[in-house]
Amino acid sequence: MQVVFWILIFLGTFFIMEFNAWFTHKYIMHGFLWSLHKDHHHKDHDSWFERNDAFFIFYAVVSMTCFYLWSVEELWYCLPIGVGIMAYGLAYFIVHDIFIHQRFKWFRNIDNKYARGVRRAHKIHHKHLGKEDGENFGMLIVPKKYFK
Repeated sequence: MQVVFWILIFLGTFFIMEFNAWFTHKYIMHGFLWSLHKDHHHKDHDSWFERNDAFFIFYAVVSMTCFYLWSVEELWYCLPIGVGIMAYGLAYFIVHDIFIHQRFKWFRNIDNKYARGVRRAHKIHHKHLGKEDGENFGMLIVPKKYFK
């Protein structure tokens, strides 16, 4: 029975992370921490790394804290939460940094309806160079209009 709860907690965490990413992106990255995110919309340096990458570190620390609480405090439910956060981070990295922004030259030839919709929605998001007037703050779930 605990395996079923583990899987449900993992899947729930992964799903909640999409909403969390949307909220963080819209209200924090395009809000009071725009100074860390703006180089992602308008590159103002020669480095491969962006100040925007600091957001990955935050979620990695949250995930590692869950692993710590599972291993040291023996809170079993912290493991599927930590793995769910880590899995979402990996999915986000693959979709956003590799597939969309081509920070690594992999997955260049993927061409299906979902992939085109995700790319289109992200392209519309990036047409705004400032922190105002943005749209499409999510990553894996995008509005239907971008799949047409």
